[in-house]
Amino acid sequence: MVFISREALDGGSATASLGLRLTGMAASPARIPGNRSAGQAGQLERLRRHWAARLAHLDWAPDLAEDIGSPRWFRGLGTLFGLSALALAFLPDFSTMAAPPAMPLDPAARAAFHAQTIRPLALGSGSGVRMGLTDRVRPAANVPERAGAGAGDAARVSSLVSGSIDPAGLAPGTQIDITLGRREGPGLPRPLDAISFRARFDLKLTVARSNGGFVLRSTAIPVSTTPLRIRGTIGAGLYRSARAAGAPIEAIQQYLQVLDQHLSLDTAIEPGDTFDIIVGFKRAASGETSVGELLFAGIERDGKAKAQLLRWGGDGQFFEASGMGAQRSGLIMPVVGRITSNFGARRHPILGYTRMHAGVDFGAAWGSPIYAVGDATVSFAGWAGGHGNQVRLEHGGGWGTGYSHMSRIAVSPGTRVRAGQVIGYVGSTGLSTGPHLHYELYRNGAKVDPLSVRFTVSNQVDAKELAAFRARMAALKAVAPGAALAPLGSPTT
Repeated sequence: MVFISREALDGGSATASLGLRLTGMAASPARIPGNRSAGQAGQLERLRRHWAARLAHLDWAPDLAEDIGSPRWFRGLGTLFGLSALALAFLPDFSTMAAPPAMPLDPAARAAFHAQTIRPLALGSGSGVRMGLTDRVRPAANVPERAGAGAGDAARVSSLVSGSIDPAGLAPGTQIDITLGRREGPGLPRPLDAISFRARFDLKLTVARSNGGFVLRSTAIPVSTTPLRIRGTIGAGLYRSARAAGAPIEAIQQYLQVLDQHLSLDTAIEPGDTFDIIVGFKRAASGETSVGELLFAGIERDGKAKAQLLRWGGDGQFFEASGMGAQRSGLIMPVVGRITSNFGARRHPILGYTRMHAGVDFGAAWGSPIYAVGDATVSFAGWAGGHGNQVRLEHGGGWGTGYSHMSRIAVSPGTRVRAGQVIGYVGSTGLSTGPHLHYELYRNGAKVDPLSVRFTVSNQVDAKELAAFRARMAALKAVAPGAALAPLGSPTT
């Protein structure tokens, strides 16, 4: 801004100045506050764009395998060290942490924890908390007194019952019917007129007041022990077909478990086959029923028996009727299938190099049952590395067999198996390219060609036992379906 004298203005001259000039202030927009803020914002934006452009062209992670020793390479090396140091700076603390001391468990506490676990059905399914005795759970001898009878009447009744049966042996859930008389006065116990209950499935006891005392009366209940036999045609499913035929649920469960141990439920059973179930069965004349153990499990196809399994022996094992006492010789096939690889050197399909194939491979469908080739003891059953799930049997005399790549194992170490018994199912575990059985034969620990040995398998069964087995089988198969439900006589006193 320039200051002009009045004389210069009056004389019409604009060139005479006072000689004073204020520089940097002429027409400056910064004198306005709003313009000043806008200018600062513009400068910051230009600065941001400048550094953004420079950083965008900066190579933060160059390839350290290229231009080794160049400034760009050293910059990448610095980036690597910087990021590594940053990661190490956030490394978690690995100092020792004090853990709480283990709580000592006495047998009672261990049993309480065990009762709250969930176990599979095969191991007993011991689930639920077992409660101790309370006022609601008392010995059977105290039931009359708890119902309101006098202590004297309860003691006399308990004495009579104890002379006939053991009250502690009553089955859980036994119903006890008690009849009480009228009180003789306020606050006095009621007299016990009668008490009756089911002492056993075939016995009912009744204690009644008579001539100032009590009389015990036993009533024998006729019970039919004819086995229950259910036959029917398999439709869309074996379980549903058996239920539709009237088979009890517990009987079907046992039947399926037994069949699953001897044949594949997925491939060996087809719609149109006939199932045959025979179970122990009790039916009282009063209408109560009790289903026992499975006695016979059978499958028929086109009128021919495909499986006939009979419970036999003190351990409750099931044996195939056609194999009891039979003798076979020659090459015993451990699975129904075809030979896909013989004993000898071969190129391994997975490892890719030639090595000894110390067994014979049988191609079979997934889940096909694998049978023991002879009577033996299970020496190993479990995972065996490249062999997958494996079972090894000791047949005696230095002979042994091995069965590998199973999908599921059906035996446990130390158990005794018989020829033809199912020990597992075909799978593809371990080093395997598909479902098959790798079968090995050992002689004094050395592997030999299974196809070079011919076995003679004979079930060592006593003649009397074999006759009893066949007689039992004939007796069960002679039971007509539904015969267990025939009318019974009336109870007798």
